[in-house]
Amino acid sequence: MFIRRLPKFEYHAPTSLTEAVDLLVKYGDNAKVFAGGTDLLVSMKKRETVPEHLINLKGIEGLKDIHYDETEGIKIGGLVTLGELERSKIIKEKIGILWDAVIVMAAPQIRNLGTIGGNLCSAIPSADTAPPLMASDASVRVVGKNVKRTVLVKDFFKGPRESVLNTDEILTEVIIPNPPENSGGAYLKLMRRKAMDLALVGVAASLTLDGDEKVCKDARIALGAVAPTPIRALKAEEVLLNKEINEDLAAEAGRVASQEARPISDIRASEEYRREMIGVLTKRAIMEAFKRVK
Repeated sequence: MFIRRLPKFEYHAPTSLTEAVDLLVKYGDNAKVFAGGTDLLVSMKKRETVPEHLINLKGIEGLKDIHYDETEGIKIGGLVTLGELERSKIIKEKIGILWDAVIVMAAPQIRNLGTIGGNLCSAIPSADTAPPLMASDASVRVVGKNVKRTVLVKDFFKGPRESVLNTDEILTEVIIPNPPENSGGAYLKLMRRKAMDLALVGVAASLTLDGDEKVCKDARIALGAVAPTPIRALKAEEVLLNKEINEDLAAEAGRVASQEARPISDIRASEEYRREMIGVLTKRAIMEAFKRVK
């Protein structure tokens, strides 16, 4: 595949959200925002997208922090890099399911550039942060011209490389509620290589058990790279509810999840292989989440 030089564009460096939104309103479909640029710039070199105006968000303060609150949970600025999430003790200790994802994403150089906001807004089906955030019931805060709204991550994606963002809107924050007591989560990723590769299948599982840590009172299972968007495996979740978690039950949930998915065959893997591995990884993710509760 031949990758050319970047096409010509006009560069903008706003220092406030208001200024950035005004630029998006002014230039509309001819403008794109970026921070790390790890997806956008490659897409531009391939001529998949050719914006006339690039708006760099890195100069905007207030979007680069990670905050933890015992009541409100964790808030992650849209410009926080994947590398910063990887190195964050708060993320590793409080939201281990997300830490599982960022440590297996791309190469260290990419993680030090790419942002959590960019990973979500690129809206690729294999985006690694999406399944753990969906399994954590996370939401994103979006700011546009005279508009501020909050969208659940599970409702954020519309199709491949397509989200619910309007042309004048910017993702400013990811909000993750505190996990309930007796809960645990895990994310597992299947790759052709051991590192620096896109997911063939990604599975995130989050469990909440009863007071005796035996019966499952709540379950969330999210899948990546096996449908046009990251998805929740709702029927597989129902398999686990109000039952004691064990290997056989986890395997049944995996079988159901494989039926809910809509994988395709491509150069990287066949539909049949992906379905098989959805079942395997779902079972493993459920048992790992159960282990972390215990």
